[in-house]
Amino acid sequence: MKNYLKIDKAIEIEEKKERIIYRILEIFPGALTWLTLFLLIFFSWQNPVWTAAFVIGFDTYWFLKSTYLSFHLRSAFKKMKRNLKTDWLELLKKDFPEKWQNFYHLIIFPTYKEPYEVLKGSFQSLLNSDFPKDRMIVVLACEKKTLPQSYKSSIKIEKEFSKKFFKFLVTFHPDNIEGEIAGKGANETFAIKIAKSKIIDKLKIPYEKIIVSAFDADTQVEKGYFSCLLYHFLKEKDPYHASYQPVPLFTNNLWEAPGISKIMALSSSFWHLMNQEREEKHLTFSSHSTPFKSLVEIGFWQTNVVSEDSRIFWNLFLANNGNWRVVSLYYPVYMDANVAESFFKTFINLYKQQRRWAYGCADIAYFLYGFLKNKKVPFSKKLNYGFFTIEGFWSWATNSLIIFFGGWLPLILGGEKFQTMIQSFSLPTLTSRILTLAMIGIVTNIWLTFQILPPFKGEKNKKIKQCFLMFLQWFLIPFNLIILASIPAIEAQTRLMLGKYMNFWVTPKIRKTKIYSK
Repeated sequence: MKNYLKIDKAIEIEEKKERIIYRILEIFPGALTWLTLFLLIFFSWQNPVWTAAFVIGFDTYWFLKSTYLSFHLRSAFKKMKRNLKTDWLELLKKDFPEKWQNFYHLIIFPTYKEPYEVLKGSFQSLLNSDFPKDRMIVVLACEKKTLPQSYKSSIKIEKEFSKKFFKFLVTFHPDNIEGEIAGKGANETFAIKIAKSKIIDKLKIPYEKIIVSAFDADTQVEKGYFSCLLYHFLKEKDPYHASYQPVPLFTNNLWEAPGISKIMALSSSFWHLMNQEREEKHLTFSSHSTPFKSLVEIGFWQTNVVSEDSRIFWNLFLANNGNWRVVSLYYPVYMDANVAESFFKTFINLYKQQRRWAYGCADIAYFLYGFLKNKKVPFSKKLNYGFFTIEGFWSWATNSLIIFFGGWLPLILGGEKFQTMIQSFSLPTLTSRILTLAMIGIVTNIWLTFQILPPFKGEKNKKIKQCFLMFLQWFLIPFNLIILASIPAIEAQTRLMLGKYMNFWVTPKIRKTKIYSK
């Protein structure tokens, strides 16, 4: 085991020189963001003409990029729609008649305080899938600190589902283990070790015949998911050096979510759908699948990280000297939009969820340090993955602020001299026209919204009203991009920069009504 693979924070490194290097890398994402914002303000004051030219150029770049990505989005949607119509189990039987029945799916559902109704929907979707249930090992991974609530839910789930799969296991992850961050990664690692000991090793199931799916508690699979997953695995030239990523669609409870939550859920869904088109830059996110053999080799997930879903990619990438990739399945899994008891609580939870996702910027220090240590990773891969990931977190924090405020800063800070120049009159008009053109991308999003909406099981007149509101709510996008994207991203990067490390925050999941269901 390479020592650097399990590092998460600079304070975990004993050697002073190495600790300083890692600390500098932790500072880097936040420093880059704050430097960008400072220079934007500074040059708006000192050289507004240059700033005006930069803003126009940036807005143009953003328009071209959003147009380019919208083509990727539509292409990915067509492939997903085609894959949903494909009978993957029949393809397995046809193309791999002797191989496919030798494989098992190990499915782990880490749960914190999710109610029984949420867990039941996830387990019921497993039963509704077409893959043979006698080849499924299912683990409900509970947290001991949530007793007795988790015990009551687990008993109900076990009673209802335990006899319907090859093996079923409930685990309770202990609290306050030294060196761990209480969260999904620690829970998953504890659960999979128990499953390995009590089921896999005991029954002598070959490690290379198991595919692990690490799901969020609210994840519901489509009928053909496990067949599709195994088919992609078997057709890969090097299947044990790849992760397998479905499309997370946050639509389980979309009808009951408030407007700001709907837009964040749909925006996230479309972003991850679009990323299926860019395998060479793709990272694992949330619910995904990995060969069990490969996880065993690195000791499973890190137990001291917040963003375990993306970190496991970097663990495997570095451990295998860059010989690791993400395979896009173009196949959906369904998850919950952020919904709480009130609008205000939903807003707070959305902010915290985005901040936690944005804290994935901690991966930047991890993989840059790993690049320094591992000379066997090809430079081209270091450059490709490194640039894409750094640019992604930088854009997350800064782009919406540059787009929506950059056109006005030179006018406000540039002084009277700039205000008499022709640029001062053309800047707001030109930038607004570019942004208006960029809104064309929203048309694609609105169209896709009505393609992926779950069935509405209420009255018809209520559905019409909800659909009309769904259309109007897309015009909240500027508010969402600034308040619920840029600001939490800046906070997450600033916390890391200052060494104020975050802990794992679990998004509360509730189902407000029983009218709406997938």
